[in-house]
Amino acid sequence: MTKPLAIARHQPDYIILACVAFLILFGFVMLSSASANLGQSKLGDNYFYLRHQFIYGFLIGLVIFFVTSKIYYGVYEKLALPFLILSIILLLLIFSPLGIRAGGALRWLTFGPFTVQPSELLKIASIIYFAAWLSGDNDRQKTLLKGFLPFIAVLAGIGAILLKQSSTSTFAIIMATACVVYFASGARLSYLLGAFAVGILGLLIVIFLTPYRLNRITTYLNPGANQEGASYHINQALIAIGSGGLTGVGFGQSTTKISYLPEPIGDSIFAVIAEELGFIGATTVIILFAVLVIRILMLALRTEHKFGRLILVGFGSLIGMQAFINIAAISGLIPLTGMPLPFISYGSSALVSLMAGIGIVANISSYTK
Repeated sequence: MTKPLAIARHQPDYIILACVAFLILFGFVMLSSASANLGQSKLGDNYFYLRHQFIYGFLIGLVIFFVTSKIYYGVYEKLALPFLILSIILLLLIFSPLGIRAGGALRWLTFGPFTVQPSELLKIASIIYFAAWLSGDNDRQKTLLKGFLPFIAVLAGIGAILLKQSSTSTFAIIMATACVVYFASGARLSYLLGAFAVGILGLLIVIFLTPYRLNRITTYLNPGANQEGASYHINQALIAIGSGGLTGVGFGQSTTKISYLPEPIGDSIFAVIAEELGFIGATTVIILFAVLVIRILMLALRTEHKFGRLILVGFGSLIGMQAFINIAAISGLIPLTGMPLPFISYGSSALVSLMAGIGIVANISSYTK
């Protein structure tokens, strides 16, 4: 484990914490609107999803945030590999009787009253692992046998499991984040481009070999076709966004979320935001994400410890890319992916993992000049 830097610990970066706090609070406000009708129609409880997110997402996440914000981040260097292995074991357990299927995908584990999505934990574990691995040996990012090939092998192993679970977008975000960390570590550009090319080629092969994935691409290229079938989701999302105008139809007044818009509390929640709060509300959310990501990346530039710097680059990239993919997909700029909007979409595992990561970011910031 790397010893603490010769910098007196100080207060964490409050701009980062303020952005996250506002996004989480805003997420609960919008979830209360987006989930009310869904909760009533499915479970007879307007507040079921809101309450579940608060108890199993926010409260548990808050405890873990305080723990990770207090532990010196250098301890994760030695824990990186065990943490990654644990995440992969949990991912494999999905194929056991503990795994449950929802929405046609096998992505969750059930432990009594708790439901866990291991891929969310894997996102954080992979950032920590690659940050530790690439900061431990200065030759890894510049050599073929010690760096590039092992890097590809680890990503391929993770990808094989995730693609088996129909988690294409999760693998894409882990691959992209890993490539950014690889580049930030000082890797040769040829190796970075090679890693990216191998990943994209693998994804394209999988997409063209699985009809439902290919269908998303064809729907994106021709959203006007089959508007009651494959194109239904994106068309309803665009209607919701367009209905919002400049200032929106009013909080809680969305009509598409009731009977038309699929996944209004999941990957479609940005469409509900745009409809109810308009261009102003949607733009405010985008600005908040931009400030958060830029602040984390600026913090990385000031961090002398390579391991901490790479964690910041990875986590800032993860949040930025997830937010971009969600907003771009639901706006019709890229194919639909099912990617949730960080801190806002419903999903307790995602919120807990993000808050754990923010705790690590806060700890790093308290050791940065």
